[in-house]
Amino acid sequence: MAVTAPAAIAQEDGASMSREKSDEKGYEVAARSDRSDNGFGSSEVTATMVLRNAAGQETSRELSFKTLERENESVGDKSLVIFETPRDVAGTALLSHAKILEPDDQWLFLPALNRVKRISSANKSGPFVGSEFAFEDFTSTELNKYSYKYVGEGELDGMTVDIVERYPLYENSGYTRQVSYVDQEVYQVRKLEFYDRKDSLLKTLMFSDYTEYDGVWRAKKLSMVNHQTNKETDLVYGDFDFSVELTDGDFVKGVLNRIR
Repeated sequence: MAVTAPAAIAQEDGASMSREKSDEKGYEVAARSDRSDNGFGSSEVTATMVLRNAAGQETSRELSFKTLERENESVGDKSLVIFETPRDVAGTALLSHAKILEPDDQWLFLPALNRVKRISSANKSGPFVGSEFAFEDFTSTELNKYSYKYVGEGELDGMTVDIVERYPLYENSGYTRQVSYVDQEVYQVRKLEFYDRKDSLLKTLMFSDYTEYDGVWRAKKLSMVNHQTNKETDLVYGDFDFSVELTDGDFVKGVLNRIR
């Protein structure tokens, strides 16, 4: 599915603010969005990843996600992604322990080599299993990984949104900045633009089909477009299960060797 451009963006008051006030307002919008889904504990969900090349040819993969919520904003979430199909990637798994300003811990299990590979912080901008998502994209949602700048209000697909720029505070990011569009009704990110190390627009991620689970919102479709290669990747989620009671023991390195 192609990503649709916003109907109109009408920025207003961000440029007229002082730098201090703009930073404060940007953090406030980002924090309100980030904290809107606190308290979910842990979750499981299955998904289909659709990869689309520049000619429009598609391949798909089935995978699952497990997530353990952070204890507080000084530490990051833990997550485990496991590919189920097709055969050439089945059993491939990525275990992530997100940090704030220290390098994230990430390990990739490659069943063909029966080997667990640690992902270097210097390589986190690389593509994840051939998709348009980077390793970095799976651990980059923590609030305090960034400084913020409020740009202003706008309109996106009929919604009034707050537009906020965020700048990575952690080392070895593949991005100089990201621009988020956060709706003013339920405070969810609807669009995220990624700028590369030359500050050129690299990718756009659209969030759609939001569903509320007892006060917790989840986008059931994520569509990433790479503007420099014209490749796209969709992640289409099934129903999230928040009744699971995952623990730290479900996210230790040893679980990678027990997946197959």
